[in-house]
Amino acid sequence: MKERNPRFSWRTGLVAALLPLAMGSTAQDAVPLRGEISRPQPAASLPQPLPAAGVAGTASAVPASALDVARFEAIASALVANGRIPGLAMAIVKNGKILSARGYGITDVNQPQPVDAHTVFRLASLSKSFAATMTGILVNDGVLRWDSHLTDYVPSFQLATPDATSQVTVADILSHRTGLTRNAFDRDLEGDVDYHSLTQRMANAPMACAPGQCYAYQNVAFSLIGDIVFATTGKFYSESVASRIFKPLGMHDASYGLEGIEASASWAKPHVRGRGGWVSLMPKPNYYRVAPAAGVNASISDMAQWLIAHSGHRPDVLPAPLLATLHAPLIDTPSEIRGSSWRRGRLTSASYALGWRDYNYAGHNVIFHGGAVQGYRGMMALLPEQDMGVVILWNSESPLPSGLMPTILDAALGLPDGKWLDDDTVDGSEDLLYADRATPAGTNASRAKASPP
Repeated sequence: MKERNPRFSWRTGLVAALLPLAMGSTAQDAVPLRGEISRPQPAASLPQPLPAAGVAGTASAVPASALDVARFEAIASALVANGRIPGLAMAIVKNGKILSARGYGITDVNQPQPVDAHTVFRLASLSKSFAATMTGILVNDGVLRWDSHLTDYVPSFQLATPDATSQVTVADILSHRTGLTRNAFDRDLEGDVDYHSLTQRMANAPMACAPGQCYAYQNVAFSLIGDIVFATTGKFYSESVASRIFKPLGMHDASYGLEGIEASASWAKPHVRGRGGWVSLMPKPNYYRVAPAAGVNASISDMAQWLIAHSGHRPDVLPAPLLATLHAPLIDTPSEIRGSSWRRGRLTSASYALGWRDYNYAGHNVIFHGGAVQGYRGMMALLPEQDMGVVILWNSESPLPSGLMPTILDAALGLPDGKWLDDDTVDGSEDLLYADRATPAGTNASRAKASPP
């Protein structure tokens, strides 16, 4: 959806954003960083633990003291000023420490409360990284393999041909290589068809290729990994993630599902454009039904811990060989280099790993994932060579905050400022769920009050 704000007013707001505001931050003790990951494997290969290796790129590491965190915090403040967007939260971590983890703006235009570090947002497709990580923990436990077949755990599963059915592996599911066509059954999910019924419909679904041979982004099929986790552990998928990831990492605000976010002490309502301003909605339940693909709720404080762990600073929970495997590119995704200006200007190649995306960002390795569902957006990125991570969450359909991520990456890598914050186009990633692509007529937005634009 195109943002309505005129470019001149946005640029005027940036003047205030670039003022050197002094803002507080918190810190965590650092532990040694894991080795940097190596570059792409063959597209159809299974993920394997990778040895330490250099990462392409010529920029020297930017020390935490030289990173202008106050500037990025000021830009975040400008993004929520004058109702541009309702609320936003951002965390920056480096060398295992939190440089910033703060909230900006409000949770709800109808009953405004300030967004803080513990305000919970819906993560949408950022949830996929949790599914892959949970699976990797079970692989690390020795109770599951990346090349285990889906039918060993879900015998009733069927695709259009017996050969295809028997070929789908754990790694295929987590890297969108099931062979199904893109976003299979997402529109049915939007139409309130239950998850179990949709998995049964896969027996008659058209195939784009044999499993493992091509990439096509999925939400319903991706969530079959939850059935495998249940069959392996005897616990509901969400319980396994809570006990093996949320609790040990100190992600105390994190939860799954609509009930989880509504039970949070502070949570951000989703917002869409309507009647000349922002309209507050209740979260749609549809994509919560595919929990591995889109079910996590978390605060920016939680997500700071998530990035610290995926940067290698929590080997007690996520050991280095597991992280190297999760982040290793498996299959090319060239469509990711199109769309918004920062993708066109910075990305030279893109791949999918296991629940994460792998980008060549102006010659530097960036591990990334985005997410969007009606009224929520988010993006997270890791810079392995800089031992740095950034996550941004916001509670509206506006594309404006998308430019903040590449602005921070450019600064960390010593690249020229690309003026990405002037771009008001939709980010362009496939991580945008159907619920966000159009607000149906007759939405419950008509029952809510709009804020000024």
